[in-house]
Amino acid sequence: MKNSVIIKSFQNGIVLYLDPELPFENVLTDIEDKFRESSSFFKDAKMALSIKGRVLSEAEELMVLEAISQNSLLRIICLVGEDEDTNQHFVKALQQTDSEQNDSSSSDGQFYRGTLKNGEILETESSIVILGDVYPGCAIISAKDIIILGGLFGEAYAGGNGNPGHYVAALEMSPEKLKIGDFKYIAKEKISKWSIRAKVQPKIAYVKAEKVVIDPITKELLSELPI
Repeated sequence: MKNSVIIKSFQNGIVLYLDPELPFENVLTDIEDKFRESSSFFKDAKMALSIKGRVLSEAEELMVLEAISQNSLLRIICLVGEDEDTNQHFVKALQQTDSEQNDSSSSDGQFYRGTLKNGEILETESSIVILGDVYPGCAIISAKDIIILGGLFGEAYAGGNGNPGHYVAALEMSPEKLKIGDFKYIAKEKISKWSIRAKVQPKIAYVKAEKVVIDPITKELLSELPI
């Protein structure tokens, strides 16, 4: 196995350093071995994952996530990149959702790997984390919270169970429609088209004074929110 796969911890989770020269199939096998051996150490922890050393396609990223889940109880709640300032704030939002789920007697949230496109609609009674984008014309509907590790360019409906404190968080927030509980988001200006992405700025939509507002995710904001 040598050092084709090295696992190191960082503030919000673990970093996976992958050998850039070996065939991906060999690296994937070594990932399976590493996490199988480390299973008792990680137990059922929930962590963010950063992958470094080689550039992976979306399909390869999903295979890495599958290899980890099949060979350990470790639950990867999101993939993060090199921009630590952006990542730290977004992972804090994920941790807020995690703590809420742990305090609840209801079932755990769901983790959906993939992008919603071609008019797809995804509906769940749980909180949900989406690894991908929600394209225009598509919708994600949750009775609880929605976290999108990508762009929200379609529709999102959270808080369908009627309880207060639910929210929608996304790395890129440009919804066609957004509703939390009984409150609809009214954009200040209409977005004319789904344009090329600007600098990524994670944002969170929540209910404030009986209105849905969208703000950048910061430590200060998360400490103030009733979530």
